[in-house]
Parts: sequence; C-alpha cells; structure tokens
Amino acid sequence: MDSVRLYNDVAAECAKRTTKAYSTSFSLGIRFLAPSLREAIYNIYGFVRYADEIVDTLHGPHQAEMFARFKENTYWALDHGMSANPILHAFALTFEKYNIDREHVDLFLRSMEWDLDRTAYDRDAYDDYIVGSAEVVGLMCLHVFVFGDRETYERLLPNARSLGAAFQKVNFLRDLKDDFEDKGRVYFPGVDMAAFNAKAKRQIEAEISTDFRHAYSGIVKLPKESRLGVYVAYVYYQRLFQKIAALPTNRIMEERVRIPNRRKASLFVGSYLRHSFNLL
Repeated sequence: MDSVRLYNDVAAECAKRTTKAYSTSFSLGIRFLAPSLREAIYNIYGFVRYADEIVDTLHGPHQAEMFARFKENTYWALDHGMSANPILHAFALTFEKYNIDREHVDLFLRSMEWDLDRTAYDRDAYDDYIVGSAEVVGLMCLHVFVFGDRETYERLLPNARSLGAAFQKVNFLRDLKDDFEDKGRVYFPGVDMAAFNAKAKRQIEAEISTDFRHAYSGIVKLPKESRLGVYVAYVYYQRLFQKIAALPTNRIMEERVRIPNRRKASLFVGSYLRHSFNLL
C-alpha cells in the first residue's frame, strides 16, 4: 500500500470512528447503505460533527478563534484536496469525488458560527439556520446517495431538504431542556420558554409532520443502493418524534427522550423487511 493511500485510509477511519462514537443510531443507518457509499457518508458526518463540537462543547475564551481556524482549514482542505487534519482530509476527498456544492459548506459553517453567540431566532433567522445546520447536510449526503448524478440530485433536492429539516427540528424538541438550560439557546421562533405550552408544541409538531411527509416522497425515489439506509434513519426519527409528541410539555422540559436499543433494533429489522418486500 502506498503512503498516500494509507493516509487516506487512516483519515477515513477517523471519520468512521467519530461517527460511531457520537451517533450509534446514525452509524447503524449507514450500515444499511451499499458498501460503496458508506465511507463518504462517514466522512461527511465526521466533518459536521467536529464543527458542531467546537461550538457546543469546547467552551472557553478561545472558542471563537478555534472555530475561525477550523473554518480556515476547511477551505484550505477543499482548495487543495488534502489536510493535515484527518477529518478535513477525509471530507475534502468526498467533497471532490461527489462534486459537492461549495455553497453547502458555506451555509453550514455560517450556521455553526451563529451558535457561538446567538441565543434566540426570529422566523427568518430560524429558517436560515435550519438551511445551514441541517438541510445542506442532507444535500451533501444526497450527492453521495445518487452517485453524483446531477439530474437525480436536482429532482430530489426539495425532499432531501425537508428530511434534513425534520431531523433537525426533532433534535431541537428532544434537546429543548439542554439547549435552554445549558446553552441559553431557544431555536424555535417566538417561543417563550417560561411559558412553553401545548399549543406551541403542537404548532412545532405540525411543521415537522409536514416536513416528514414531503421527505418520504423523495426517499422512495432514491437508488436502491441508498434507499434503505435513508429509510432506516427516517423510521428512527419518526419514532423518536412520535414519542416526543405523545409527551406533555413539562415532560420534554424535564428529560431527554430516547429510543431504547432493543426498540431501535426492532425498528431497523422492520424497515429492512418493508424495503425487501417493496412495501415502502
């Protein structure tokens, strides 16, 4: 094995291990993708996870400077197709291979940068944040899911955006307590956390349900190599959303809703069977 290939493999392994360490559910979903697609999705997740950890975890007087350096190093990696940072190196290879739009990276980094100092959002800012933090991540993955085919990508782009938005909004509901109490953030526009009630919760849930319905119509049109993996993630988040929706507002402000591992396994098996028997 030549030295460059070895470095590429090590970089990809770093992205894979990052994904598995931070998201067991997402990692299991990737296993349902065709083997030829898995490394690229690990590489994308590794990149977005590192950026997210800088703004969410690595607090301190140098946090903004650290993010600025990460941003600068990201663009250097994309411009040169390599990096001394293995996570950025792996992402740069996937970025080039699948011709991912540079604007996706721009918007993603913009939303992450907002998390350094923004604590509340009006409707326009909220929509812009969702685009950058979630929708464009879905679009990066869509480039991979359709093997870089531009025509199919453009056709499924609106559905992929809806899926990314649905996932992010479910995360916001699940993490409502932590975001507000630990980070002082309120993502949902016009929501007063001191008076968060069932009506506000239902309005948010109605918006998420619309996103999920639109997303599903695109999932069934994906190539078979990627359809099952995306469907598995969709089913998992649907179940998480249903569990959150069934709880009163005070419960989601007191606990972080989770899906037990045994239940996750049954969801994945059921998804596999429905896909295998063309029941999607």
